[in-house]
Amino acid sequence: MKIYYVEDEKDLSEIIRKYLVREGYETTVFYDGETAMQHIDDQVDMWILDIMLTGEVSGYDIIKALKERNSQASIIFTSARDQDLDKIMGLELGSDDYLAKPYSPRELVLRVKAVLKRYHQSHSNEIIPYEDYEINVTKREIKSKNGLIELTNKEFELLLFFLKNINKAFERQEILEHVWGSNYYGSDRVVDDLLRRLRHKMPKLNIETIYGFGYRLL
Repeated sequence: MKIYYVEDEKDLSEIIRKYLVREGYETTVFYDGETAMQHIDDQVDMWILDIMLTGEVSGYDIIKALKERNSQASIIFTSARDQDLDKIMGLELGSDDYLAKPYSPRELVLRVKAVLKRYHQSHSNEIIPYEDYEINVTKREIKSKNGLIELTNKEFELLLFFLKNINKAFERQEILEHVWGSNYYGSDRVVDDLLRRLRHKMPKLNIETIYGFGYRLL
């Protein structure tokens, strides 16, 4: 599980990060909304957002941006102001839970576990059909007429990225950032290699090569 944690109190954020990492969550901390916005298109499982952040971008702005992009990530809001208005606004915008400061790191970890559990239960039967394939998103399982198709983790993430963006064209660098993350510094040709393997395993996957640009799924 991958979590982005946006919190401008550095001492608090480091404590929380250590707790989340100890529980097995890959956790990245951003100390301001502007930096977090640069990663708004990354594929993560959860965002933990402080409402009031240093700078021009608030937690509200981030959740609005996530919803505009139809992000599937779960969202937990935190705020030092224990007011009903904050809670109502956060939930109306689409957050999954709200936690008022001060809170214990253990309480936040429990909320994270509960939200992610609810999310996976509600999406346990999420099936994406494509041609002769049946893709179970939560189980990360692909069925075809000839049985199950086994994909590596990155192959499945690439497949899911295309399925959620059918008919949209992407440059290699865009695909690289979505699947490998913005911290990947290798060659973008790794996208070509991964697509070659995916096409071999799923021949009916109609991924068009746009020469001089990139790829799209039709």
